[in-house]
Amino acid sequence: MTRSDWLLLSGERGNSATRLDERRADGLAWSEGNEARPLVHGAAYFAELLAAIRAMRAGDLLLFTDWRGDPDERLDGDGTGIGTVLSRAAERGVIVKGLLWRSHLDNFHFSQEQNLHLGKEINDAGGECLLDMRVRPGGSHHQKMVVLRHPGREELDVAYVGGIDLCHNRNDDAIHSGDRQSLSLASVYGPHPPWHDVQLALRGPVVGDVEAVFRERWEDPSPLTRSPLTRVRQLLHREDTDAGRLPPQEADPARCGMHTVQLLRTYPNRLLRGYPFAPDGERSIARGYLKALSRARTLIYVEDQYLWSPRVVACFARALSRHPRLLLIAVIPSVPEQDGRITLPMNLIGRIDALDELRRAGGDRVAVYGLENRAGTPVYVHAKVCVIDDVWASVGSDNVNLRSWTHDSELSCAVIDESPDPRRPTDPGGLGDGARAFARNLRLELMLEHLGALDHDASGDADKRRRAAGETEGWTPDALCDPVTALGAFEETAAALDAWYDGGCRGTRPSGRLRRYVPSALSRTERVLAAPLHHLLVDPDGRPMGLRRRHRF
Repeated sequence: MTRSDWLLLSGERGNSATRLDERRADGLAWSEGNEARPLVHGAAYFAELLAAIRAMRAGDLLLFTDWRGDPDERLDGDGTGIGTVLSRAAERGVIVKGLLWRSHLDNFHFSQEQNLHLGKEINDAGGECLLDMRVRPGGSHHQKMVVLRHPGREELDVAYVGGIDLCHNRNDDAIHSGDRQSLSLASVYGPHPPWHDVQLALRGPVVGDVEAVFRERWEDPSPLTRSPLTRVRQLLHREDTDAGRLPPQEADPARCGMHTVQLLRTYPNRLLRGYPFAPDGERSIARGYLKALSRARTLIYVEDQYLWSPRVVACFARALSRHPRLLLIAVIPSVPEQDGRITLPMNLIGRIDALDELRRAGGDRVAVYGLENRAGTPVYVHAKVCVIDDVWASVGSDNVNLRSWTHDSELSCAVIDESPDPRRPTDPGGLGDGARAFARNLRLELMLEHLGALDHDASGDADKRRRAAGETEGWTPDALCDPVTALGAFEETAAALDAWYDGGCRGTRPSGRLRRYVPSALSRTERVLAAPLHHLLVDPDGRPMGLRRRHRF
């Protein structure tokens, strides 16, 4: 297998202004020799993050970006609020620098006040956290990363990248009873919405790449906002608006694993004046998907918060049309997060149209599911994961929609394992690439959870979960390596649970968490009213006009 068959070359990123692809003497647009480890669920991520921050000493460097930060969100028990943990690190001499998105839509219950509070707490302790509104109108900074560097102790260096914010709702585990510190979603999710999410723990040279992404944003000399009103509020709150100097970047950590990792990003075409590191924006997430999907032959496995926008799913549909053996399995929220009279239709319409396009291309080869916990409460799927033919895997902050691919800042990791997986089929796509251990194990871990392996066990032992699945549900990991068997397992599990509900919930509840996703119908009037709101507010396009006209990313 040639990595360039799956990963973007430097010239294919579409952004010559970034220094990300110029960092290595070999000129490669990816880093080799890494260890990428998935942390499924916020509870696993938060516990590890807490231990790692507590181990930091004076002179170490802690960098983070986030969409939202709730200072009181507990990482792992009493006294572990994220604001307290970061502040104590700063007080003992750790260099703490953070970028949080300042919401210009606070009246719509986004994140401005909480981010302001977290930033103030860190600043008062001697760290520095800026509220960053250098976005396209209606956009946000959606990247979710933490970088921990330890000069003289590089073996401890680690970066965390994925979909998990440092905020309420995220601290859930495999049982999916929800975070006790909750924000309200649609009423069907209850007072403590069950939450499914994934983050990557990265070690090796890629840590330097993630740090470089942070430094590009931190060192941007542009004002943190263009809004005169927001500048007045900055003065009133006496906010820090000048990024302090960062220490020189340390050499990248040494190789420590078998994973090749490429960082993919979205930055919008920011109006009037672009980012110095992306003057016309960057859409390498979209371009990375397009390249990987061109090699899809047997199975695309997706977990996504949205999965909407026909203009985005068109590349999935083309792959399905061209390759009659190709299957697509998607796991998405059963209900959008907002269920108001206006907000529900404007969220639903993009998904309805996108799924229609996928099903026109793939028919019954396209299978879409929602999740629920053992109590019957839907699980909100916030994960952003894609695995193609058990070779290429992507985990990040980006969703499969136009906003994530063009309009907001996003960060994702494409991972290819140098270690082949010996289980059959050994080369699912038939292109000579061979199944890869990381991609296949990630898919199996997620699928086994949804099939019921974790119904009675929330432990972090992946091998134990896989054994439980094989013993109790009849679906062994080896069997699920086969795409057709995997699809059949999902179909059978969801059908059994649907039938149990249709029969009045009599008898023992079947194992598993899968429900067939049935999209709601919208009236003609609802569609007419919802469509412009969807395109304007929910899923806007951040591309330059030339790319829009050419239907390119």
